[in-house]
Amino acid sequence: MMQKLDLGRKMLLTGVGVAAIAGSIAFGTGARQVKAQSPQSSPTFEVVSVKAYKSLNPGKGGDLRGPTFLPGGRFTSRAPLTMVIAAAYDIPFSSPDARISGGPDWISSLDLVYDIEATSPKEVASDGMSASAEATRERQMIQALLADRFKLVVRRQPKKIPVYVLTVEKGGPKFPIADIQEKDCPAVPANASADGDTVCHRFNGGRGRGLHARAVNMSDLANFVQGWTDRPLFDETGLQGLYHIETEPWLPMELNSSRTNVDGVDVNDLPTIFTVFERLGLKMAAQERNVDTLVIDHVEKPTEN
Repeated sequence: MMQKLDLGRKMLLTGVGVAAIAGSIAFGTGARQVKAQSPQSSPTFEVVSVKAYKSLNPGKGGDLRGPTFLPGGRFTSRAPLTMVIAAAYDIPFSSPDARISGGPDWISSLDLVYDIEATSPKEVASDGMSASAEATRERQMIQALLADRFKLVVRRQPKKIPVYVLTVEKGGPKFPIADIQEKDCPAVPANASADGDTVCHRFNGGRGRGLHARAVNMSDLANFVQGWTDRPLFDETGLQGLYHIETEPWLPMELNSSRTNVDGVDVNDLPTIFTVFERLGLKMAAQERNVDTLVIDHVEKPTEN
């Protein structure tokens, strides 16, 4: 069975995963066993290289690199296979233990990390494709890679787990509507670098620098913030359209009580993420609910090339 991550390793992998392409879960509710998307039913990479990575810091993960699509259709990853699976199936890496189960211990080990490099065929172009459509295609390509090289077979299964739900406070939202709306958003690849002046659906910053976005929706907000929460975060605000978001940094949920300084800021001066949302006119509340999870029924170590 997949091993549980200790706090230090979970913090490390979460930090790497924030930069990856994983977003919110988007499964059906059936428990049907499926092989990761087959090459026949989805776009595939043209060239794939998979090699065990000889870490400069064995067991510490200091040179990890999250699963990422780069300009030109190149995919790269240097991380435990669990992170690649999470990216392929649109699962935030903030709480993998709750949403991915099964499989051998090696898939989440920092001691056996695979360096994956893959290149998309030239005919797979993103011109005119929306960011969400391109992200879906990219996930399908990673699924096909996992099916081919790691023989991954997964099962989708509902499970009741602790979550957070984001709603609007009685006084309403306290952030402005964006100065640009969806129809006017520039067409940019889903993997483009964030630029608060020109790009929709992108954030600059994070927990240590605060959130800064010119034009994002509430789903973008929930998906981005749950990279730093200890439970999945779901948007139930009902707010439509794009908004301008600016916040201050917030206190880490996993903060060790002996620490007094985080990212150069006295922790006594930092609000919690709950307070940050309150100042936006939103509420993050704890609940339990049925969420579709991913069960790994079969996976193999790959033949390297």
